[in-house]
Formats: sequence, C-alpha cells, structure tokens
Amino acid sequence: MPGYGKVAIAAMMPILSSMGYSICNLPTALISNTLDYGKFEIHDTTDYMRNTIEVWSQLNFSFDCICTGFISSSKQVDIINDFIKKNQSKGILAIVDPIMGDYGKLYHGIPDSRVSDMRKLVKNADISIPNFTEASFLCDFYAGCDKISSKDVRTLITKMQEIGSKSVVITSVDVEAEEKHLVCGYDHNCDEYFQFEYEHIPVKFPGTGDIFSAVLTGNILRDNSLSVSVKKAMDVVKFLIENSRNTQDSFKGIFIEKFIHDIDKI
Repeated sequence: MPGYGKVAIAAMMPILSSMGYSICNLPTALISNTLDYGKFEIHDTTDYMRNTIEVWSQLNFSFDCICTGFISSSKQVDIINDFIKKNQSKGILAIVDPIMGDYGKLYHGIPDSRVSDMRKLVKNADISIPNFTEASFLCDFYAGCDKISSKDVRTLITKMQEIGSKSVVITSVDVEAEEKHLVCGYDHNCDEYFQFEYEHIPVKFPGTGDIFSAVLTGNILRDNSLSVSVKKAMDVVKFLIENSRNTQDSFKGIFIEKFIHDIDKI
C-alpha cells in the first residue's frame, strides 16, 4: 500500500470498489511512494499479515476471491499460500499475479529464490497472470530474453499449466521477427486458447499491471469468460494510458479516480 502513487492496492481498490465489490486488503508492505522515484521508505507487514489472517479466521470472515500482488519475502509467500489452500475447499477463486520482473530481468532487490517461491503460489492458482519475463523465469524457458518465437507461445502457456495453474494469462509477449505484441492465455473452463494483439504505446506508468489484474478479476467475478475479461482489461489499460500520457509526473501512476466512471463503460 503506497502512501503516494497509484500502484498495488491503491490502484486495485478504487476499480474493484467501483465495480460493486466489497474489498478487504492485506498489505504486504507499506511504502512511502512508488519505487520509480528512487528514494522510498518501506515498512514490512509480515507479522501484521499473519495476525490479521488469524483474527479473520476467528471472526469467520469469508471471501469469494483472493487476488495476490507484490510479495516481499518467502515468509509472506508461505502465509498467503496457506491462506489460499485453507480457503480453496470453500470454493474460493485464487488469482495469482507473480510480480517479480520485466524486460527480461528480475526487479532490483528481488532474489533468485523468489522464483521458486512464486512457483508455490502458481501451483495453487485458478488463474495466474505473469508477464512474459515472469513466465519465462517461472518455467525456466526463454529466461532472460525479452522476445519469444511465435511457435513457442503455446509452449510457454503449457509449461505454466504444468507448474499447476489451471488457467493462464501471459501479458507483454513480444514475438520475434513479427513485431507483434500479444496477451495470450488458456481458459481451463472451456478448454480455449486465445491471444490478442495490442499496440505498444511508448510511455511507462507504474501500476498498469495492477489495473489489468483488477479489471480482469472484476469481470471474472461477473461470470465473464477469461478471454472476454482479458480483452476488457486490455481496453481499459489502453484507454487510461492514452488519456494520461501527457501527465507531467508519470512516476505517480495513473490518476484512476479521474476516470473511474469511464472504466465500467469501456
């Protein structure tokens, strides 16, 4: 949960709330601002997470969906994984975004051990949403590369399934020699592979992956198919980027509340 900027919980909550969902948040860290500024303060919340889940259990709180985001340690992975496994018997939907890296590299400060940690979460995911870099590290396939051949796109999806994820969405897939940018995946509910091409917009905002996850999750919970939910999420992200590209301080992320009434109409 950032104090300044629209990433992680601060990006997801307004979207899911505007879609009519009651959101319970479990921050993995409190951060002073988005990390793009280069200077920040981080407060670890591992003990708070553990104690909060225990209180929720004692109060018999129930949930329809668990959607994971940035996780800062192996201990937190174990806490969340246990929480998912205990609730899946009650029919809860587990959506895992294994946030670790981008552009062929793990994020600064993310240890190599985080890859095996995230495999544990993906193993119990109903839907996993890695970007291409994260999928390639998780599957040890094209790891460290920033592009993939068209014939290996489905292979990467299959390898994600082999880890344990029932359905898979892989974002930011650049296809070699074809100049294509894809979001691709597999929906186990209807045994359907899908892929959508998108236009690369040369501007960077933190939090767009969180926006994508929020819109996708909200639409899945409305009983839309995975492919329909993915396309909706892509359209929303494109709209928000196009209407925010002249923002002077892009490190802050996208001012979601400004467009909140447009998101559900796209």
